[in-house]
Amino acid sequence: MIRVELPAHLRTLGQITGEVHLEVEGVPTQAALLDALEARYPMLQGTLRDHTTKQRRPFIRFFACEEDLSHNWPEDPLPEAVASGKEPFWIVGAIAGGR
Repeated sequence: MIRVELPAHLRTLGQITGEVHLEVEGVPTQAALLDALEARYPMLQGTLRDHTTKQRRPFIRFFACEEDLSHNWPEDPLPEAVASGKEPFWIVGAIAGGR
């Protein structure tokens, strides 16, 4: 079981309360995790990744085990601590701006 933490606006959109627990078939990768999340919560399709290319949307970041996984290859295996459910996979809305 993989634990997923979502930002408040995506939890609201998906009508999700708290942490999401997902089972991923095969090797748990970022792509497989996002496929499972979008299958369970279809209203999130297109919010995290482009519908066609499946590339991460701008201003969405992925973190696990205190590391930014946003630019990792989507087919790389997730860290063991995430795959085992010990640590959550964080989806974070990035903030831009400033001077």
